[in-house]
Amino acid sequence: MAAKKSKTPNFIDALNLLEQERGIDKMTVLDALKEALEKAYKKNYAGSESIIRCTIDGETGRIRLFDIKQVVDDVMDEDYQLSEEEAQEINPKYKVGDEVVTEISPEVFGRLAAIQTKQLLRQKIREAEKEALYLEYVDKQDEIINGLVERVEPKFAIVNIGKTGALLPLNAQIPGEQLVEGQHLKVYVSVVERGTKGTHIGVSRTDPGLVKRLFEMNVPEIYDGTVVIHSVSREPGERSKISVSTENPDIDPIGSCVGPKGTRVRNVVTELNGEQIDIIEYSDDPITYISNALSPARVDKVKLNEKDTSALVIVPDDQLSLAIGKKGQNARLAVRLTGWKIDIKSETEANEAGINFDVDDDFNEEFLEAMEASDETNQNEEVAASEEEAKETEEKVAKKVKKSAPVKHESHDSEAAETLKEKLEQGNDDDQDYVKILSEDEDLDEDDEEPDYDPKYDEDIDYDAFDEYYDD
Repeated sequence: MAAKKSKTPNFIDALNLLEQERGIDKMTVLDALKEALEKAYKKNYAGSESIIRCTIDGETGRIRLFDIKQVVDDVMDEDYQLSEEEAQEINPKYKVGDEVVTEISPEVFGRLAAIQTKQLLRQKIREAEKEALYLEYVDKQDEIINGLVERVEPKFAIVNIGKTGALLPLNAQIPGEQLVEGQHLKVYVSVVERGTKGTHIGVSRTDPGLVKRLFEMNVPEIYDGTVVIHSVSREPGERSKISVSTENPDIDPIGSCVGPKGTRVRNVVTELNGEQIDIIEYSDDPITYISNALSPARVDKVKLNEKDTSALVIVPDDQLSLAIGKKGQNARLAVRLTGWKIDIKSETEANEAGINFDVDDDFNEEFLEAMEASDETNQNEEVAASEEEAKETEEKVAKKVKKSAPVKHESHDSEAAETLKEKLEQGNDDDQDYVKILSEDEDLDEDDEEPDYDPKYDEDIDYDAFDEYYDD
């Protein structure tokens, strides 16, 4: 016995497939088809003011078109009006005020009308697809999704994240990480927004949120809220700091993040291409928090100036370079992590400056007075030096002062600032690293290498080519 042939039109099957693959609701496409048929018929066979209604059965796919006219005494527009005499020729029961509904066979559509319908339908489908894409990914913003690297270019990469491709610019890639086509990659969804060209999905591998989400994925205590991540500071590809805490006295927040034999943190490090991660314990006490943030260096004393959220930190002489870190990295990360500007000094430097932590007065005023007191002695010692040596010393110290001026406070007046500058120029020899105000906004040293990425690359990326690549 021959199988019963399905009466469902092919386009209904296509709509069902479209709904499954691209998430476009079938009824949305049917509504778009109705609108396209109505517009095409009015443009080619009826007037622009005519009233055309289209119905499509979602199960059988049957299409019906209706032309609706109003019965009036005086016809002003033949597109949608009909005289009573003409209406009664169709049915004697019609009278003024009634509607005359005439069914139109879809077969009247010619080739031109069919092409116009197809174009309108395609446009509506694209709009519906963009809207469905936005609705699907807007809830995934600030989350991690798995992607597949489809294309790698010198200035960007295209990552397939499911139903679309996302652009991963060079500045959003971890420095030193080599992407290859076909590579599985975890990316952080940094932005999802509607644009003139459709839905824009921005992904990143350098956002601090990536570190936070990776720990949530690998540490159950963070995922269930037992351990809380307070802050993350990061220099992608090199080092990150993360502060954690818990209210459960039986749980070690740092140990939870490290995991048995370091397996949990190792998984995060591996995903970040070997990026070093420091896990420190958060504290509501700024002094304790700042001390922890400068880990692995050991901190002796911390004094705060809450007026401008700055802190003076004293460390042992042998811990100074460790506290500052390579090119100031450890201190910069601590600044971003805590939100405090940090001035790091060794015990020797603090003693020479006469800083006294036992007095509650403003340590900056005390520091300036001590510098002024020792200024006369250092001046007499400098008189014996030759002019050439003095000039060289002045140039070197001036560069150091420029790179690391002390924290500025409202109590500084111009005379005190000038006295401090003279002291720094005259009282430090070449072997001292008299530095150390480090903040997030501070520039790197002149000898630091410039990053490979240039922001102007964003302007050079051919986004139209990217859209075309994915629309095909």
